[in-house]
Amino acid sequence: MNSISPNLNIMIKACEKASKILIRDFGELENLQVSVKGPKDFVTNSDKKVEKILIEELMKSKKNFSILSEEIGHIENSDKKNLWIIDPIDGTTNFLHGIPHFAISIALRSENEIITGLIFDPIKNEMFYAEKNNGSYFNNHRIRVSKKNNLNECLFATNLKGALNTDLNIRLTGCAALDLAYTAAGRLDGFFQNNINLWDIAAGVLIVKEAGGKINDIDKYKMDNINIKASSNIIYDKLLEKLVNF
Repeated sequence: MNSISPNLNIMIKACEKASKILIRDFGELENLQVSVKGPKDFVTNSDKKVEKILIEELMKSKKNFSILSEEIGHIENSDKKNLWIIDPIDGTTNFLHGIPHFAISIALRSENEIITGLIFDPIKNEMFYAEKNNGSYFNNHRIRVSKKNNLNECLFATNLKGALNTDLNIRLTGCAALDLAYTAAGRLDGFFQNNINLWDIAAGVLIVKEAGGKINDIDKYKMDNINIKASSNIIYDKLLEKLVNF
């Protein structure tokens, strides 16, 4: 196993603790699918419980770091230079419908640069992580982006709006964090989506870059309205040509 920083270690422990709740709640969802009320309130509750555990665990050792999280928003603490960016369940709609494709996503931004990213899929027990200048890893194995150079042989992930604007080979998976993780691991060849939130992609952006991939400059966007395009360096320009009107 490669050596990891104390911050990444904290993130991994927080994810592992929170994922126990997520796995248990996901198991209970089956009973709610067929109930009249449905599982929506239950899932919102799961989201909040997971977020609470993640924040508690991260704050234990870094109590002054600021926080940006999907459910509670922005909490500015005394250390404004360091920011935890958290998405407790990315792929909530999948979770809601009992589809096992969702993830916890945590990133650490320091001095306006993402330096650590972690995406954990608790159901498949798949962990993707990266630290700046230290490469990207999947379950402790080094990963790299795909080396394909023919767009017709490539597979991309996006949302419905993205799919309607291109003739590329597309998958709509409903989980942007895992789309980026899969791009970093070479399972997918790229990912693009407009009007996406920072917490959906913060960890994935670093993981793709550290796996040798290329991503457009997302820093100029607001936190909740980001247009992202990610792939290997080899096909990046070809991808942009295809998405010129998107």
